[in-house]
Amino acid sequence: MKGEIAPMSAPIWHDVRGADLLLRLRIQPRASREGIDGVRDGRLRVRVSSPPVDGAANDRVIRMLAQVLDVPRSSITLTRGEKSRDKDLTVHGVAARASELVARLGAPQQ
Repeated sequence: MKGEIAPMSAPIWHDVRGADLLLRLRIQPRASREGIDGVRDGRLRVRVSSPPVDGAANDRVIRMLAQVLDVPRSSITLTRGEKSRDKDLTVHGVAARASELVARLGAPQQ
C-alpha cells in the first residue's frame, strides 16, 4: 500500500564467509555475571567480568566462546573492535557446522 513503511529486518549477527564463521558481538565488560545475553541491534551480547584493560576483556570473550563452541582458542581471532565494545570475531574452519555452533550460543539464528 502506498505510504506504508516496510518493517526492517534486524541485521544478522553471524555470517559464513568461506570456511569461516563471522560473529558480530557487543561486549559488556566488568559484568556481575558472565554469559551470553541474547541479540540486540544486530549483535550478540556477551557479558564478561574482566575489565577492558590490557586486552583482558577481549581475551575472556575469546576463551568463553572457545569453551561454548568447543573449538580451540587459536581458531578464534578478533578481526575488528579491539578497543570497542562492538567486536567482530572470526571462528576459522567451522563453516560446515556453523548452524550447530550458532545454536550453541543460545541466541536466535534470525
